[in-house]
Amino acid sequence: MESLQRTSARTIKLLKSLNITTLLDLLDHVPLRYEDYRTHLFIKELSSAPNEKKYTFSAKVKKFSMMTTMKRMTLQKVVFTDGDEITLTWFNQPYLRQVFKPEVSFSLSGMLRSDGQFMPEEYEESAPLNDLVHTGKIIPIYSQTRGLSSKTIRSKIFNVLRSYEDKINEILPEEIVQNNLLNDRKEAYLKIHFPHSHEDITFARRRLAFDELFSVQLASHFIREQWHTKIVRTSFNIKGHVKDLDQLIANQPFSLTKSQQRSLKEIYKDLEKPYPMNRILQGDVGSGKTIIAAGALYASYLNGNTSLLMAPTEILAKQHYKSLQNIFCKLDPKEQPKIILITSNTKSKEKAKNGQEIIVGTHALISKKNIYSNVGLVVIDEQHKFGVVQRAQLKEKGINPHLLAMTATPIPRTAALTLYGELDLSTLDEMPAGRIPIKTHVVPSQKRQDAYVWIGDKIKNEHIQAFIVCPLIEDSSAESLKNVKAASTEFERLTKDVFPNISLKLLHGRMKEKEKDEVMSGFAEGAFDILVTTPVVEVGIDIPKAAVIIIEAPERFGMAQLHQLRGRVGRSDIPSYCLLFPEKSSDRLNFFAQTQNGFKLAEFDLTHRGSGTVYGTAQHGYSELKIASLTDTELIHASQQAVKIFAEKFTIEKFPLLAKRLHRYKIDFIARD
Repeated sequence: MESLQRTSARTIKLLKSLNITTLLDLLDHVPLRYEDYRTHLFIKELSSAPNEKKYTFSAKVKKFSMMTTMKRMTLQKVVFTDGDEITLTWFNQPYLRQVFKPEVSFSLSGMLRSDGQFMPEEYEESAPLNDLVHTGKIIPIYSQTRGLSSKTIRSKIFNVLRSYEDKINEILPEEIVQNNLLNDRKEAYLKIHFPHSHEDITFARRRLAFDELFSVQLASHFIREQWHTKIVRTSFNIKGHVKDLDQLIANQPFSLTKSQQRSLKEIYKDLEKPYPMNRILQGDVGSGKTIIAAGALYASYLNGNTSLLMAPTEILAKQHYKSLQNIFCKLDPKEQPKIILITSNTKSKEKAKNGQEIIVGTHALISKKNIYSNVGLVVIDEQHKFGVVQRAQLKEKGINPHLLAMTATPIPRTAALTLYGELDLSTLDEMPAGRIPIKTHVVPSQKRQDAYVWIGDKIKNEHIQAFIVCPLIEDSSAESLKNVKAASTEFERLTKDVFPNISLKLLHGRMKEKEKDEVMSGFAEGAFDILVTTPVVEVGIDIPKAAVIIIEAPERFGMAQLHQLRGRVGRSDIPSYCLLFPEKSSDRLNFFAQTQNGFKLAEFDLTHRGSGTVYGTAQHGYSELKIASLTDTELIHASQQAVKIFAEKFTIEKFPLLAKRLHRYKIDFIARD
């Protein structure tokens, strides 16, 4: 980025906040949308032109003046002339005095309002059409950040393309480009940023989306290939322990669903192979993932191995520890594996020794302080990046265990196979019998007070507990967020005015882990009745008495996140409720209220909102796709076929630019071995 002309250190820092650290990152920062300023008029033609449309005109500055209003606003008035005159007004932009100097010609683009007033949106000094950057053409609009405008980003990208256009080389084999009727890569970058037509945008976006899908899936192909050929471990003996494994399941007070049975068979089959399992188990909250993990852990124990189960937090680790104890205590004491819980309070002398233990803790279990040489299986709970970092840490120690990740965030199958092609996928797509659905209601604002009274009565009479979830920690000054309730102020209001005789606690992401654990432990033990919280409880522990959850501003959450939040209640046989308090109702929220199936919700969000919001990208780091859409099944299929052709006919060593690109999608996996 330092090679960009006239780019300050501050601008480079701001670009980094948008994850732009190289010139290629800048080119990959594709527009959010476009403004079409191609209709050029003379000033006199504006008076008869159709209103509510975008236009461009060129004219000289005749006069600049500035005045201050009684409310201390400054107005900048500029008279432009091309033979006819027009006066345009800006507000609170005094620096324009240095821009609009008399006799200098400008190109101006903007909207002709319904009242006939021309509202300028973009301006720049007049130049030949090919040299215009901000006006007179189809102009790209970029996502921006405070202190870094779309206009600045546009200028930087224009300069990069002008200076380095000849250095944009092809990364794909010619056969793949031709077979898929793809634009030239250089042409795609030119047209996605500065198109001459809307057709240009379509074809350029298709090429860049193909590159993205192809790169993600080729990276997955290499990881899978490496996993299957370069990493060797002793296979587990499953057939010799079928009786013991079946007994574990038979001793439980419930029967497995068909999808649980299928998933367990898939895992056992993996464990018998001479290379490590690399599988993700996904299923809704309450679909029964823990018993599947227990089956895998028991298989590892029966084969003489230590196993690790890692959770994101200590409080979740304790929950898993109790769940495993409850499962394995059904066995004959002689057959029960030793289960050890390791927390930050565990003294070193109490820590596990190498043997046939099941060790439960957080992801710190495989830190440098803890070395387990006999690890046969690692189960990672709610690790959305599927333990890439943990896998690397284990590999450094020369340990290549079987890996099983569990997630309660449903991922549509097409999306999962695209983003996680290196993994094998097991899906729990049905709920165990007898589970009570959570009743979900969209509550209109006029019934808010009634809802509070109803919750208060249930707490007093039925001794239930409740969550109240707010999207923000503190009130925001942003106009778009001024009506959104914040957890800290809502906690004060609820404590003082709504539930004065009920005990409440506050939980949010800025609290230290120890504080958060103390609050959640207290809630689980029934020390207070209502937890006012931010979405930090999205992945949380079981609170059996929690029967009501209120979600403020639910329209600000993706479906997957709403579904995870709803899953905080209904963890027992108590009838449970999810109350949505939106700014206004919508078909999307009504669909959520009527649908309990997480996979259907994820498919809905994928179709209606795009891949980034389905998975709550900011929270989970799921979608690596900036341009491609996971709804474009035709392009996904085409890129999958292209990966097969590449694997059959080409070697990555002959495509160094492609190899370099792959490292942007996955941890360095090609050259390491």
